[in-house]
Amino acid sequence: MQTVATTDSADTVDLGPASGLSCRECGERFALGPIFACEACFGPLEVAYDLPSGDAEELRKRIESGPENIWRYAPLLPVPADVASKPNLNPGFTKLVQADNLARELGVTGGLWVKDDSGNPTHSFKDRVVAQAIEAARAFGFTTLSCSSTGNLAGAVGAAAARAGFRSCVFIPHDLEQGKVVMAAVYGGELVGIEGNYDDVNRFCSELIGDPAGEGWGFVNVNLRPYYAEGSKTLAYEICEQLGWRLPDQIVIPIASGSQLTKIDKGLQELIKLGLVEDRPYKIFGAQAEGCSPVSVAFKAGHDVVRPQKPDTIAKSLAIGNPADGPYVLDICRRTGGAVEDVTDEEIVEAIKLLARTEGIFTETAGGTTLGVAKKLIEAGVIDPALTTVVVNTGDGLKTLDAVAPTTGMSAVIRPNLDSFREAGLV
Repeated sequence: MQTVATTDSADTVDLGPASGLSCRECGERFALGPIFACEACFGPLEVAYDLPSGDAEELRKRIESGPENIWRYAPLLPVPADVASKPNLNPGFTKLVQADNLARELGVTGGLWVKDDSGNPTHSFKDRVVAQAIEAARAFGFTTLSCSSTGNLAGAVGAAAARAGFRSCVFIPHDLEQGKVVMAAVYGGELVGIEGNYDDVNRFCSELIGDPAGEGWGFVNVNLRPYYAEGSKTLAYEICEQLGWRLPDQIVIPIASGSQLTKIDKGLQELIKLGLVEDRPYKIFGAQAEGCSPVSVAFKAGHDVVRPQKPDTIAKSLAIGNPADGPYVLDICRRTGGAVEDVTDEEIVEAIKLLARTEGIFTETAGGTTLGVAKKLIEAGVIDPALTTVVVNTGDGLKTLDAVAPTTGMSAVIRPNLDSFREAGLV
C-alpha cells in the first residue's frame, strides 16, 4: 500500500473542501492520497472536510443555481472548484418519483417516493461514485482506472474512463449477467473475468495494488475508495433538495458493501450541520437478498460482528458476502431506529414486477430487493405507512432481464385479423 505522511492538510492536492483523510476507528489523520486503511489501526479511512460556513440560505441558493448533476454540490465534495468544466459523465440529479400508485398498493398514506437512479449515464448509481473517483485519480496522477465489480461498477468505470481519457481494466466474477458483461465491455477497455465470486475478485485486486504490475492504477473501490464512496452522499443531498429541503422520515437502501447506506447517512448529517435542512429524527432501513444477507442476519441476532456468507442469489449486484461497511450499517440502522431485513429471490422478482406495474419503473434485482424489503417491513408494521418514505432504486432492469424473463412475456400470439384477436380473449 502506498503510504502518505500523516498531516492535517495536503497542500499539493486540490480536492476542494477535502482537508485530509480520517480513520473511522481511531481518528488518526492522513494527508490526501491514494490510501484506504489507517496505518495505526488498519481501520477504514474517509474524507474529512472544511465545509462551507456562513449563511445557510446563501449556500442553498448557490446549490440551486448550479448544474443539474452532482457538481451542484461541489462545495460539499472532494473535487476541485472547476470540476464541472472537466470531461466527465456528469451523473446525478435523477428523478425523485412520487409513487402514488405504489403507495396505494402498499397502504402508505404519508407519501412514498422512489429515488430512481436508473437515469444515470450507465443506468446505475455507480456513475456517482466513479465520477468522484475520476477526480481523485486525476489529482494523484493515475493513468489506468480499475475496479472489482459485481457488474454495474464495471460499466460505470469503463464509460467514465473512456470519456475522461483514461485506460481502463476492470475485474468481475466470470458468471455475471450477460447484459452487464456487454455493457462493461462495449466502452473499449479491458474486462477480465475472475473464476470465483466478488470477494475473490476483490482479494485479487488488493494483491495487484501491492504488485509492480499495478503501478499507476487507480482502483476506484480500493485505493481510491475514500473519495469514491463520497459520491453516494449526493443521493442524500438530492433527495432532501427534491423534497423541498427536508429530511425524509424513512429511507430504504440496498446493502452490498454497505458503503452507500453509510454515506447517505453522512450526507444527511452534513445537511443538518450546515443548516440546509431541519434537524429532526429519520430512520434508515437496509435491504438484502436472503441468499446474501450477512448484515441482516447480524442485525436480527443482535450481533455487532458481521459473519461472511457465500452468496447465492439472483441479486448479483448485492452479492458481497463479506461487506466492508457491514458493522457501520448496523450502527446506523440501530442509531436511527431503523432495521435491516432480507427477502427471497421470489419476493425480489415480485417486487420488480410490482414497481413496473404501478409506476412504470423497471428496476434491476437490487431495486427489487429494496422494494421487497420495504413492502415486507410495511406489512410487518416496522415501517410506518403514515410517514414520508423514500425507496432507493439503484439500477435499470434491462441489466438483469434473466431474473424476470421466465415469468414475463407476451400475453398472446395471434393471426393478423380481428377474429383471432377476439378468440384470444383480449376484447
